[in-house]
Amino acid sequence: MMDKELEKLSRLTPPAIDPQARARALAAAMQAFDSAENNAAAAQGNARGWRPSSIINWIWSPAVNKKFLAGSALATLLVIPAAGYLTLELTRNQPIIDQEKIAGTVSKNGVAKPAEPKLSEAPAEENRPAQSSAADSAQILQDKEPQAAKSAAELRAEFDAGEIAALKSKSEDSAAALGMAKRAAPAAPGVVAQGQLLAEPMAVAPSPVPPADGRMQIQLDPSRERFANAAANPIKSVATDPVSTFSADVDSASYSFVRRSLTGGAMPDPQSVRVEEMINYFPYDWPGPEKADQPFKATVTVMPTPWNHDTELMHVAIKGYDIAPTTAPHANLVFLIDVSGSMDEPDKLPLLKSAFRLLVNRLKADDTVSIVTYAGNAGTVLEPTRVAEKPKILSAIDRLEAGGSTGGAEGIEAAYDLAKKAFVQDGVNRVMLATDGDFNVGPSSDEDLKRIIEEKRKDGIFLTVLGFGRGNLNDSLMQTLAQNGNGSAAYIDTLAEAQKTLVEEAGSTLFPIAKDVKFQVEFNPERIAEYRLIGYETRALKREDFNNDRVDAGDIGSGHSVTAIYEITPKGSPAVMNDDLRYGLPSKAPAEASGSAHQGEFAFVKMRYKRPGEDKSALITTPVGDGNAVATIDAAPEDVRFSVAVAAFGQKLSRTSALDAYSYQAIADLAAASRGADPFGYRSDFLGLIRLADGLSQQ
Repeated sequence: MMDKELEKLSRLTPPAIDPQARARALAAAMQAFDSAENNAAAAQGNARGWRPSSIINWIWSPAVNKKFLAGSALATLLVIPAAGYLTLELTRNQPIIDQEKIAGTVSKNGVAKPAEPKLSEAPAEENRPAQSSAADSAQILQDKEPQAAKSAAELRAEFDAGEIAALKSKSEDSAAALGMAKRAAPAAPGVVAQGQLLAEPMAVAPSPVPPADGRMQIQLDPSRERFANAAANPIKSVATDPVSTFSADVDSASYSFVRRSLTGGAMPDPQSVRVEEMINYFPYDWPGPEKADQPFKATVTVMPTPWNHDTELMHVAIKGYDIAPTTAPHANLVFLIDVSGSMDEPDKLPLLKSAFRLLVNRLKADDTVSIVTYAGNAGTVLEPTRVAEKPKILSAIDRLEAGGSTGGAEGIEAAYDLAKKAFVQDGVNRVMLATDGDFNVGPSSDEDLKRIIEEKRKDGIFLTVLGFGRGNLNDSLMQTLAQNGNGSAAYIDTLAEAQKTLVEEAGSTLFPIAKDVKFQVEFNPERIAEYRLIGYETRALKREDFNNDRVDAGDIGSGHSVTAIYEITPKGSPAVMNDDLRYGLPSKAPAEASGSAHQGEFAFVKMRYKRPGEDKSALITTPVGDGNAVATIDAAPEDVRFSVAVAAFGQKLSRTSALDAYSYQAIADLAAASRGADPFGYRSDFLGLIRLADGLSQQ
């Protein structure tokens, strides 16, 4: 019965709507709404009872609702310009919120996702994702777990009200990232002149990511630092590969980079650890030659390996002749300074300027300094100027300001041209490149820049590369430029490091005593079964390169020390990793059989080098025998033991498997027992780094 009645009702036509009744119902509903709103309790956190709203609504709504303004021209003349001005003032200093980045870094449960690598160049317009709508952004913030204490609206309000200040304090260059103008000189990039605006923006501030607990945090952009990908040297069999050849390396950039990472609370990238640079960072009291006629002296020590009782270490220490300051040749230096926008950070251009001031104060009055800057285009800030006019040089350094893109290739060309213009015969002619990272304008590939540097070094001009800052450092390119420009590379992370590199070690940094220095070690198969060179992966040479004077190699400055350490496995040791050959090796001639003439030798060390300005190399040889061996590690000299501790630390950080069972505490004990004289505190600081690495590795 009921179903039939409902069916009849469904066929009936509804009565027409009465317009007057509809108007009365709508008016009653609006009156009820207004009454409920006016009598409602105060909103949470708002004692006045008003609904949360932006300041623009507070000003705009009453104005446009006033009857005397409605529909009049006065609204256009007064209210609209005022609202526009308020909008500009409220938004121009706020960070640009990338909603797509928020969406990409927050999961459905509110947990931050791993950051995607950031490309060095912006994508093409057609490949850029569309900006998320306000609804999408709200949905992202609402996608939190049910037990989260704060709603999406409250999270958004917190962000609008409080997180802007956190972002500003986190990134000192956020104003530049938002398009704030700086001043720059018209003639030379990097020099300030009043009245000219620099429109080049800097890096965008880090993006905020809301975690699950509802509190806003700063998520730093992914690092764009680049390191050469070089695998650790393998264990080699003396029976099949008895000769090891490599280029000298006196760089120290890796140690400074490792220190910066550890003191910043993070373990360093294993690829950033070059063990030979960590070893050679420290000054050692190796015996040196007494006369300049022989620029090097080698000291070899053979001792038990602390991390493997079945192997031994062959420690080769080279000391260069130390030129007395009074006899140092005149220097013609060109400071090639990166003043691109990314250099506008406290640990970049400001630190760079302080570092170069220290160096200028170290130079002699007859030395010459020039300054070239690059940021999009290269410019000459200071023509060759004698250090006797020091105030003029220091003033030019002080006026440097950052802004622009990074056009390093053109700057290199300009710097070498200026160095050639002021060339000092029989003196030191050097370009000192200071940068934080990539050369992203003009020829920017490592190979392109390598070819430029190789061509320029033919003029007898050396190169020093100094790295500054973090987040954009192209260590791989720094190494390429230094190695192919007859120069060295260092990383300046503090003013104390600038003092060490450019003042205390100015002689070895600036005044070369030999170029194209190569090492070759031949092991005696009667005594040694296997060997492994610790470090120098990026400096390896072919065996035939040793006698080829056309092959470029490292350069050594006045007083420089170079240390190389081999882990060697004596014949018959249980640590031998390679099986004997089934068919053996081809038989030797009778005169060469068994090597009886050299049975007491472990190895034979050879060095080739060229004096500055010469193209013909000279040879120095040193046999290594039982007289070089000590029975225990404690019997080795203090400097030898300390350098072995540094070698162990570097291998541990680079995750070399041979050190898996050797603890950081054991490394610290070895270093502490051999610290010796430490006038500058470098070795004490090293002990602190070991403790930091030990703690961080256990997190």
